[in-house]
Amino acid sequence: MPFTPVIIQSLHMPQFESSLVWFRRDLRSTDHAALHHALQQSRRVFCAFIFDKEILDQLPRADRRVEFIHASILELDASLRELGGGLIVRHAWASEEIVSLAQELGVDAVFANHDYEPAAVARDLQVQNALLAQNRLFFSFKDQVIFEKSEVLSLSATTFSVFTPYKNAWLKKLAAGNDGADALQPWLIEPFAERLAAHPQAIPSLSDMGFEITDLREHRIPTGMSGAQSLVDDFCHRIGLYQDTRNYPAVKGPSYLSVHLRFGSVSIRSLARLAWDAIRAGNGAEGATVWLAELIWRDFYFMILHHHPHVTQGAFKAAYQNITWESGAEADALFAAWCEGRTGYPLVDAAMAQLNQTGYMHNRLRMVTACFLIKDLGIDWRRGEAYFATRLIDFDLAANNGGWQWAASSGCDAQPYFRIFNPITQSEKFDAEGKFIRRYLPQLAQLSHKQIHAPWTCTAMDLQFAGINLGQDYPTPIVDHAQARLATLERYAVVKKVM
Repeated sequence: MPFTPVIIQSLHMPQFESSLVWFRRDLRSTDHAALHHALQQSRRVFCAFIFDKEILDQLPRADRRVEFIHASILELDASLRELGGGLIVRHAWASEEIVSLAQELGVDAVFANHDYEPAAVARDLQVQNALLAQNRLFFSFKDQVIFEKSEVLSLSATTFSVFTPYKNAWLKKLAAGNDGADALQPWLIEPFAERLAAHPQAIPSLSDMGFEITDLREHRIPTGMSGAQSLVDDFCHRIGLYQDTRNYPAVKGPSYLSVHLRFGSVSIRSLARLAWDAIRAGNGAEGATVWLAELIWRDFYFMILHHHPHVTQGAFKAAYQNITWESGAEADALFAAWCEGRTGYPLVDAAMAQLNQTGYMHNRLRMVTACFLIKDLGIDWRRGEAYFATRLIDFDLAANNGGWQWAASSGCDAQPYFRIFNPITQSEKFDAEGKFIRRYLPQLAQLSHKQIHAPWTCTAMDLQFAGINLGQDYPTPIVDHAQARLATLERYAVVKKVM
């Protein structure tokens, strides 16, 4: 049976003696739905986070995400302590530990925020049933999106599968609520903070859990609530230029808040409010409008995941399951070259170097690299999706799946199958001077702005002058784009026949 969390309305007087708030992907002590409701409805509230072995045991011992979470947990604990409480942190199987902890503390209920991923939905149902067997309640709340599940519907009361009408309906719903204030109002914590229960316990270190320190600090990735706020403060001064700068990887255009949205060290409501206020005030309205649309894409993909969980296994559009992808040793070699940034196409290789070295990839480059793997190399998009899942520090199942299915043309509102990015023209358009390429492929630094996008077209003298031995210092292209384009059109013909 599907997980159907119990939702309760706010009450003026507490109805529970004690409760437990289970933090998951909401690592902050402000504007937190579950924490707000638990505090409002309980005389005493404990807080906990479980480093879930079911997830962590599958990860490499040096994983930036685990370090990011750990650093954010330390800050969350300190913040809760300042409010009079604290965070119980354990390294265990979350589905079992939360139930055991609820019994250990003797709480009446466990509060958490919705998680829409299929595995998390199944886990929460298991926890809910185990708690009910102990006569304890489980409550779950919307927190990581503005509108969820079936809150944004078409005029015929059906869910959307195309983004633009969804966005328009989303904006209309937001505007209908007292100038957007209703959906964006924060869930206050401080008015009830005296109900937080202190429960001092040592927080396990990374090494206690079998993990190692990574290069997170070296890449200056700010962690926790304070790190998120520093990025918000910086972006406030740039939001008006977002529409002009967001597509250029060598320019400081994005907000860089994706990892904080992923782990909830910043509230989605506060970010949507930032954009909404800028739009209403006309202060950088064009940039704020484009950025808000990106936040709406995030809601859209969560909605799609909720209603169509089969996307985690295959194509959103059934016809695209009929595509035959390249396989075998040659395809494996091409895939390895893509993963390691050895395709011979500089923008693709620089983007993969950025991913592999830092755990981050610019959004424009996510599209470029995905389209190259799928439509230049003919490799199943699910292989690329899985690779990104292991590398991206901001990996989010809904957004990652949505992005890859967009590139593969198999998703909802995806690019047409015959739209095939040319990696050279993409490079010339979005990194015209080769600044991004030079940063991650220093061996190409001496090439001119024009030459750097396609080194194999240079004369022997040009390569010699730049100190490049093509094939040794930098690879020749592993595929001819023009030929690959024709092969892709043929590969996707099976879709055209079915549709």
